[in-house]
Amino acid sequence: MKQVAILVPVYNEAASLPILKAALDGVVSTEKDYDWTFLFVNDGSLDGTLDLLKQMASQDERVQWIDLSRNFGKENAMLAGFDYADADAVIVMDADMQHPPALLPSMLRQWEAGYEDVYAKRDSREKEPWLRRVFSKMFYRILKQTSRFEVLENVGDFRLLDRKCVEALCKLRETERYTKGMFCWIGFRKKEILFECGERVAGQSTWGMRSLFHLAWNGITSFSTFPLRLVSVVGMLTALSAFVYMLWVFTKAIFWGDPVAGYPTIMTVMLFLGGFQLLGIGIIGEYLGKVYSEVKKRPVYFVREKSK
Repeated sequence: MKQVAILVPVYNEAASLPILKAALDGVVSTEKDYDWTFLFVNDGSLDGTLDLLKQMASQDERVQWIDLSRNFGKENAMLAGFDYADADAVIVMDADMQHPPALLPSMLRQWEAGYEDVYAKRDSREKEPWLRRVFSKMFYRILKQTSRFEVLENVGDFRLLDRKCVEALCKLRETERYTKGMFCWIGFRKKEILFECGERVAGQSTWGMRSLFHLAWNGITSFSTFPLRLVSVVGMLTALSAFVYMLWVFTKAIFWGDPVAGYPTIMTVMLFLGGFQLLGIGIIGEYLGKVYSEVKKRPVYFVREKSK
């Protein structure tokens, strides 16, 4: 009998866990050809999430849990789940019911057909705020044009991963993680399944615009050197323009005796060049900061406690 683990990173999800558990019980009861495990990774929750997980584990032997020593972020919590999941396939999903458990049987069918990464793609993003949809399209457009591998648009973490994919992801021990890019980078046979993203059943999302912007910037800088190249290109164009302008000013002064523009021109040029230099230094600093984080080789997470 094949083993399938459902990996759910959780952070302050005490209100939604009973609803998710009931939904999962209903789905797996129809899929009796598999040995199921529900693996919850508690990412430093501040509510009663951990106590609820312990209670669920005492009532259902399929429930396993890992309690991280603090909040390391969802990306690192997923890696912890990959490390501890001992199954032939791992299904990653959220606890807030926006990822419908009813899609699990379709994922299993595609996995049995030979696909190693069965990912769920949102059929529509019309429920999201207009500004968020615009930024999302801009991000995917930039990432697609600057990356050397295929980037899947409107695809999140909801997917089934074969053991081969899980072992490949476990080898990527990056500190600044962008797992959505890693899913694409490792390759393997992929299959798309469309789904309608559900409403959050309880609590509030911790993914605000600031968090999403940080994640997007992390994705671009983790899988592309486009910002560095852009600074180099703009720098060369600026230097070329300055050289042409210098020749024009000298020509006017020598042949026509036109006076060179004074204070306003100098200040404008200095502010422009100074601002661009600071921008370039900032972008270089972002990449240097990533190098600094990686060379320290700190563990990506620490486990405080786990189920027996």
